[in-house]
Amino acid sequence: MKYVDEYRDAALVRQLAAAVGRATTRPWTIMEICGGQTHAIVKFGLDDLLPPGITLVHGPGCPVCVTSAELIDQAVSLALDHGAILCSFGDMLRVPGTGIDLLTAKARGADVRIVYSPLDAVALARTEPGRPVVFFAVGFETTAPANAMSVLAAEAQGVSNYSILTSHVLVPPAMRAILGSPENRVQGFLAAGHVCTIMGTAEYGPIAAAHHAPIIITGFEPVDILEGILRCVRQLEQGRAEVENAYARAVRAEGNPHARALVERVFAVADRDWRGLGVIPRSGLAVRPAYAAFDAARRFRLAASGRDAGTACISGEIMRGVKKPHDCPAFGTRCTPEHPLGAPMVSSEGACAAYYRYRSRALRPVETPAPA
Repeated sequence: MKYVDEYRDAALVRQLAAAVGRATTRPWTIMEICGGQTHAIVKFGLDDLLPPGITLVHGPGCPVCVTSAELIDQAVSLALDHGAILCSFGDMLRVPGTGIDLLTAKARGADVRIVYSPLDAVALARTEPGRPVVFFAVGFETTAPANAMSVLAAEAQGVSNYSILTSHVLVPPAMRAILGSPENRVQGFLAAGHVCTIMGTAEYGPIAAAHHAPIIITGFEPVDILEGILRCVRQLEQGRAEVENAYARAVRAEGNPHARALVERVFAVADRDWRGLGVIPRSGLAVRPAYAAFDAARRFRLAASGRDAGTACISGEIMRGVKKPHDCPAFGTRCTPEHPLGAPMVSSEGACAAYYRYRSRALRPVETPAPA
């Protein structure tokens, strides 16, 4: 299959891994910023092919994982207290808030529905004119154009009972926050190719220069990722800190101007609270006042609770690259996909879910039998 099989070529993967080994003379820590890349690394065992000096850590690249508990609470409130039809992608339903999750709300009688596009929610609102319909708009820059399109479509069609609960986050500010943290151990980044497909590459140059950290834009297949790691290691070894586009088949420097125009028309940059990371200034998107009628937070006057989930989950440390999933004492025991303590075990892009799915037997603590 063109553009898939050749990027999973085992011989080429081993060649690239060997090239990383030849290029490496000292230890380096590299963070991939996308949950899809994390899953590919763990699924295909790419980190096991690398020399011992190369450490891969997993960033806040799962939008479900970084959605704050407070926003989950607001989504639950919309469905239970305000009588809204709450539409969401399926991986949001089991993410814990400070109280219950959306799946539990559904079990208690709330009208929570899984959709595959925000335009599905607009169509539902058109067929249910007597009820408010809210789409839980979660994601990075990649999903923002479609969510903006849903607002514009609802406006054009006169669908006045449609609104969105916005939880959009932006990648570059999170990278700055990680690199600027006193506990930072990240020396280079693999940037998410799909984000750059929308937004372009201009925002990454100042980050690389300010923190002297190379940023390599990569795809999501094994060859893509190892090519990105090789380029990153070569820069680190040479003392360079530049932005390189290793995903040129999809990413242009200017991104997608039409998609960006949609986002800028409906959304404005705002501060955002990231689960596990706290409030990062100018790291999210909020609905512009011109489209306030389609902003569920304004329409239903949703209050900020300021509460945290308060579980034993160490997701913040994992998404900052300080720890890995198997460093959590609850991993694979008290925290499993069936009974998650935190969002990274729930989402299909979460780092903990990846480790549990592909490495749980090797990493799960061994229980010592009680003496006879």
